[in-house]
Amino acid sequence: METTTDTPTTRPSFRIHRSRTDRMLGGVCGGFAEALDVDVALLRISLVALTILGGGIGIPLYISAWILAPER
Repeated sequence: METTTDTPTTRPSFRIHRSRTDRMLGGVCGGFAEALDVDVALLRISLVALTILGGGIGIPLYISAWILAPER
């Protein structure tokens, strides 16, 4: 009978931060893109679409992330 030991896989913790290198305004989208490992352009387009289609909700979300997220 074969025994297998389950080793727990550890995921890297999700850390929100603002990017110093990939920034257009405050580095929020650049930091989120680094944390999520996605293209920063995709996040920027999504934020603009959320702002336009969501009645402007993207602006306060971006500002609050700018204030709360530490700079890396």
